[in-house]
Amino acid sequence: MTPLKMLLGAAALTIALPAYAEITIEAPFARVSTAMSKSGAAFMAIHNSGSEDDQLIAVRSDVAARVELHTHQQGSNGAMQMVAVPEGFPIPAGGTHMLQRGGDHVMFMGLHEQVNEGDIINVTLTFAKAGDIPVEIPVDLNRGNAMGGMPMNGAQMQDMKGAPDGMEPMHQHQH
Repeated sequence: MTPLKMLLGAAALTIALPAYAEITIEAPFARVSTAMSKSGAAFMAIHNSGSEDDQLIAVRSDVAARVELHTHQQGSNGAMQMVAVPEGFPIPAGGTHMLQRGGDHVMFMGLHEQVNEGDIINVTLTFAKAGDIPVEIPVDLNRGNAMGGMPMNGAQMQDMKGAPDGMEPMHQHQH
């Protein structure tokens, strides 16, 4: 290969990678409420070190029949409800978006098999600008309510009251 072709190839590679490199995933983990659960959720911090906003627009995995982006919101009856967010979540330029218990998260519905402590769930996050980013998410059934030891404020924990440790509160799915 000539030096010019190598230079052009390297230039094309650096042009194709920056958006991907600007999105990083920190402290991903997944949970299920019981070993026999047919649903589970994944949580993580998504960092955007770029100068442009991005949007997490989709998620996919072979671990479940359906994998969706979800959030918790207060319903008309005052109870917290979990709802799908088809438009996804904004990831601000120079900022972080938390996927955490009691808030935005990845939802696995119709798990194909039992998920155990230490298993790895392969997920692909799709961003409007950064494209597809594969993530290996370890199952951590012992992690507390906070992301990686980061404290949650009272508003974030409000819908967790009354749920036994390690169990998601009762919520209604809307699609």
